[in-house]
Amino acid sequence: MRYGDVIDGLRESYDNSAEEREATAKEAWKIEERAGFLARLRELGAGRLLEIGAGVGTDSLFFQQQGLEVVATDLSPQMVAKCREKGLDARVSGFLDLDFPTESFDAVFAFNCLLHVPNADLPAVLETVRSLLRPGGLFFVAVFSGDGTEGVWDDDWIVPHRFFSRRTDAGIQRFARASFEIVDFHVRDDTVLPSQLLTLRRAAADQ
Repeated sequence: MRYGDVIDGLRESYDNSAEEREATAKEAWKIEERAGFLARLRELGAGRLLEIGAGVGTDSLFFQQQGLEVVATDLSPQMVAKCREKGLDARVSGFLDLDFPTESFDAVFAFNCLLHVPNADLPAVLETVRSLLRPGGLFFVAVFSGDGTEGVWDDDWIVPHRFFSRRTDAGIQRFARASFEIVDFHVRDDTVLPSQLLTLRRAAADQ
């Protein structure tokens, strides 16, 4: 399975769920994780952030309200429209066609979106993100943990049902280390599905 095989279905799924997501309150644990990443950005002195898989833009708006210059991207035109309604600089883009200058962001935020990328294409996506980060920049990733299986989730509440890659703890860290330093890795079980949270860094001396 490749990213190109699932991208059309994902776009339709998220277009179909934009209104429902707009009306859904953010869970407390997600707010807590976001605040933790903001604290790291304050320490870094970060000024410019890219959110990929931004959805309706709730997190991008939060970071913008905290004084960061934010660009939001999402595969779904309907999600991007919701972002723009919030006054965000939002653009329709998949993970492999992020059209920005190299080293143009201090941070990248990706909450529950890279779980839709098949293992075959995850290294290329991570390298794309690395290229957009300035040396020393931070990358936050949240994904569902699992047993390493990939496929369409038959019990998905969104139609059409989405593709998920549920990587093991060792697996997601192995992918991450190929492109980044791991600043923090932890798993949360106080969620609907167990989740892996990673803060990654592009090496300061990386060229």
